[in-house]
Amino acid sequence: MTLLVISPDYASHLLPLAALATAWRDAGDDVVVATGPATAPIVAEFGYRRVDLPLGRGANARVIRSSEQDAAEAASLEGFFAATRRGMVPTLTYQARERLTDLMWQPVDRARATLAVVDEVAPDAILVDHLAFSARLALHTAGIAYGDVVLGHPSALPVPGEVYGYPPAWPAALQPRADELVDLRALCDEVARRFTDQWNTTAATLDADAVTVDDAFMVHGDTVLFNYPAELAAGDGRMLPPHRFLGSTPREEPADAGVDAWIARGEPFVYVSLGSFLSVRDDVLARVADALRAAGLRAAIATGTTPASALGDLPEGWLVADYLPQVRLLGSAAAAVTHGGNNSVTEAVGQGVPLVVLPFSTDQFAGAAAIERSGVGRALDPNRDDVDGLAEALREVADPAFAGRALLRRIAEAQRTHPGPRIAYATLAPNAG
Repeated sequence: MTLLVISPDYASHLLPLAALATAWRDAGDDVVVATGPATAPIVAEFGYRRVDLPLGRGANARVIRSSEQDAAEAASLEGFFAATRRGMVPTLTYQARERLTDLMWQPVDRARATLAVVDEVAPDAILVDHLAFSARLALHTAGIAYGDVVLGHPSALPVPGEVYGYPPAWPAALQPRADELVDLRALCDEVARRFTDQWNTTAATLDADAVTVDDAFMVHGDTVLFNYPAELAAGDGRMLPPHRFLGSTPREEPADAGVDAWIARGEPFVYVSLGSFLSVRDDVLARVADALRAAGLRAAIATGTTPASALGDLPEGWLVADYLPQVRLLGSAAAAVTHGGNNSVTEAVGQGVPLVVLPFSTDQFAGAAAIERSGVGRALDPNRDDVDGLAEALREVADPAFAGRALLRRIAEAQRTHPGPRIAYATLAPNAG
């Protein structure tokens, strides 16, 4: 059989989808990935065939730099980075306003291009990143079945009573004022209305008989696959559509002799990464480095766009680079510091690693609340918590006696027994082989 994977041209989106596709590859099936050119090396690393399908104006292969984007995308990124320094509600407000232009880039053209790829590849099954809205619109309008992969906290797919872009939960350390939330909710409602109008107009252009939808953000594929641990979503009261939880998408990384030798020293360490976007927050990374020194903890820090010099004097024995093999390091880490991105959260939890989460945007707030609620880590405010507060949280979660480790061990064992790619394969190709 043939699997078609459709992903935006971002490494953080493609990596989990490519990892899911390994179940098809290992079964001897063909895997074709439709994405843009920036992530072509990742497609090649997995041994898949790529067809060209850019779905947005931005792209990144590993670490995103605004200087490498076109003028409009660069301006959007710089505005986003500035908003994160003003706080959570300004960031969410900025993102909501930007969604009026960046969610469906050239929607009619990209939808038709998606259908052309489907005709060319003639797949037996399709996996689509949930945020590839124009591609999903094309499939939905044409009545083509697909597996809808929701990356991040499940609230990325809102349920009745929710609106996209408005977190359904907040961690204790980040509690917005009531008046801020009223304004944010009103803005998100307006974005949802306008986005739904765009969806319905595009669908009618593709097919004059297309059925209109009431909220395009709530539209999902026939099969919803949450790339998220079910244990973290438990108890939040959200009524999800029919779905499967994948837990995480384990992937192999190329051997790195230097990193492997560093790990082999056997000393406990904390892995730190703020992801491909938010590594630009050099002030937060510097504060985390100060806290690690204060706590007396060894560190492996992926700095992204932040120069290592911004972290101050680095203790002997620390591992610092702009990009590090995250999966390999998490396999041996005592704890991890993250912005709450999907890959870092799922890959840490899937390997039993407790977390300190510093959420900045989107679904990261609901995800941080879930981590806090389940007891597998601590959530702090990246703009307000100081070195002492960070050091205290780091000592707590890095302690072998940290209470959350019992649940983390159970989650990790369950994911080893039933890995995400195998669940996806059994769901979409139950009769294969």
